[in-house]
Amino acid sequence: MKRRTDPTDPLAWLARAKSNLRIAELGSGQPGIFLEDLCFDAQQAAEKALKAMCVHHNLDFPKTHSLVILIDILESAASLQIPPEVRAADSLTSYAVQARYPGWGEDVTQEGVPTCPRIGSTSRFVGRKHSGRGRTMTALRTDG
Repeated sequence: MKRRTDPTDPLAWLARAKSNLRIAELGSGQPGIFLEDLCFDAQQAAEKALKAMCVHHNLDFPKTHSLVILIDILESAASLQIPPEVRAADSLTSYAVQARYPGWGEDVTQEGVPTCPRIGSTSRFVGRKHSGRGRTMTALRTDG
């Protein structure tokens, strides 16, 4: 089980991202599940996928939930070009903390959920960038 818990292994970060993404997917439409909690899991999936890239490139990153900070690190230190659809996943950052607690933000409506699938773009980007570099990082999938 070391693979799942080793913070120096980018695949461990991707496994955790995949787990969060799966929770977000399976919880949709289920009674008793708050949409903001699903968006939290989508944010966590994006965050962990980006941190996997940082680990893969041996880049230090701060303890942060900000997706744009992680994207900026990857663009500047690893000279990666982050596609606009991946950068748009930063809209999930607000779900990292505030959305988990009562009264810290507005309730998420079904119309607010479409921002969550942007993680699919982030995770597919991570998978593409790591295939063929010594060890393959499996792309996470949301919709095929």
